[in-house]
Amino acid sequence: MPFEFLRTETLLKGRAFTIRRDTLKTPDGRETKFDIIEHGGSVIIVPIDKDGNLLFVRQYRHAAGIDLLELPAGTLEEGEDPAVCAAREIREETGFAADKIEKIGDFFLAPGYSTEFMHVYLARNLRHDPLEADADEFLSVEKIPFADAVLKAESGEMPDAKSLAALLLARSYLK
Repeated sequence: MPFEFLRTETLLKGRAFTIRRDTLKTPDGRETKFDIIEHGGSVIIVPIDKDGNLLFVRQYRHAAGIDLLELPAGTLEEGEDPAVCAAREIREETGFAADKIEKIGDFFLAPGYSTEFMHVYLARNLRHDPLEADADEFLSVEKIPFADAVLKAESGEMPDAKSLAALLLARSYLK
């Protein structure tokens, strides 16, 4: 017997997501509540330059309380094609456009409490073509050889789940 959906209520409607509370009946007949973050989806990009370096961004993440080294990423606009979002986000966050953007995977970011689904793109043939960054983003770009990025990930110097997952998906494309 599967879980049975009973009802939902919206707890908060924010700029980037909505929080809802779902009530379900468990397979053994009890009622339980799940608080869920509804998110429209996002992209993460693995940009590689002509010298084999990956472009990362370092930015302050208030929830973590520290600056984090991350691959460029961004939220999909409603109805937006993920490839279009990836092309925009790489320009906004790194100042580079990619002549070749290839989807290499996707995953749920935190399926225990969020609907956010991330699309992973490999970006090659980079050329300088910046777009203005979002007003609340203060980023610095860091070029790191792929092998060094993997070492940073393995040593705990990159505690960002989406970047770790994207690096894993990119490994077979970048060896």
